[in-house]
Amino acid sequence: MEHKKKILIVEDEPDMVEWLTAFFEDNGYTTTVAYDGFDGFEKARAEHPDLITLDITMDKESGIKMYRNLHETEETRDIPVVMITGVSPEFKRFIERRKQVDPPAAYFEKPVEKEGLLNKVRELIG
Repeated sequence: MEHKKKILIVEDEPDMVEWLTAFFEDNGYTTTVAYDGFDGFEKARAEHPDLITLDITMDKESGIKMYRNLHETEETRDIPVVMITGVSPEFKRFIERRKQVDPPAAYFEKPVEKEGLLNKVRELIG
């Protein structure tokens, strides 16, 4: 039996979690969910997903802190991260200028363009 690629969805908006989960599962992926950056980082370390979608603005711990933690940890630094956020394009430029961490594998603004997201995920993990 073929191994399905696993996507960790880190998102605090229940509607977006539901949409992303259904979208990825309908396209042949398995999903797991975390609702803040702290739990997301712990799940990434424990479950070793093939890809992470990461919201930026979350209450308990931001996506930025989680992203930095992923890059500072050997077991998670090579997992591709796709940022999905309602934050402005200026934020994308800010992230890309940071010298401490590499830019994310992709960046999508909400509302997400489905075909673009699916094409990027397929490009990154198959």
